[in-house]
Amino acid sequence: MSAWLRDESPLSPGMSDDERRTDVFGLLRDEGRHHTARVTPAGAEWLASAGPYPRSTLALWAARPTSPAVLPCGSVFDVVNAPAIFGRRMLDRLWADGPGSGPVATYRGRTLLFAAPGTAQRLPSLLSWEEWGGSGTGGRETAPPPLLCHGTGDAVTVPPLSPGPASGPRWMVAPDTRHPWLPGPDVLLWACVRAARDQAAAGTGSVPRPRTAPEPSVAAVAAVAVATAGAVREASAGAAARLPRSRS
Repeated sequence: MSAWLRDESPLSPGMSDDERRTDVFGLLRDEGRHHTARVTPAGAEWLASAGPYPRSTLALWAARPTSPAVLPCGSVFDVVNAPAIFGRRMLDRLWADGPGSGPVATYRGRTLLFAAPGTAQRLPSLLSWEEWGGSGTGGRETAPPPLLCHGTGDAVTVPPLSPGPASGPRWMVAPDTRHPWLPGPDVLLWACVRAARDQAAAGTGSVPRPRTAPEPSVAAVAAVAVATAGAVREASAGAAARLPRSRS
């Protein structure tokens, strides 16, 4: 049986455990006929296991399937929070050339990539050790934009089981299994590097590189020196002409 069935947290009155489980899972099966990025019953169990009271979370979803939830990070998953476009580049790379991804959501212009626990602590160090000295089109850095890493002690808003308001969070890759594969820090570093290269090649780097003035040529330096010397001689001659002559 699933872990949430062994949870001994208090439940809201008015419905048995089996009725709650059947109700929410039946809702998910019905919704799955109309939406491709959907949470399966097994995926709902996995999400609920992140909180301290999984059965209460499932009961809440059964009562309000279109409401988002807030779940803690650190035990079941971490979350890497990237700007929407850069996060989409990472996701494209993971699926096109990498091992795929875990669940992915989008909310308020950000892409939330669910990662293995411990990623939030390790990934920032890997990013800081990476050499980002290359440049792309227009002299732009290949360094990625700032990423927010949510781990132990943090919580994130996850999309509802059923699609809610268009402005709310939504799933791009919904959890569909009780034990989904989650990328670790090494895989996400790989995706960051390649997404940053794609970003630089497209001319959308986040930070323009400062441009220095060209070095002056030897002839130009000599010409300036000659002009300066001539100006000094003229100024000296003019000053001497203006001095009063002494009487003998």
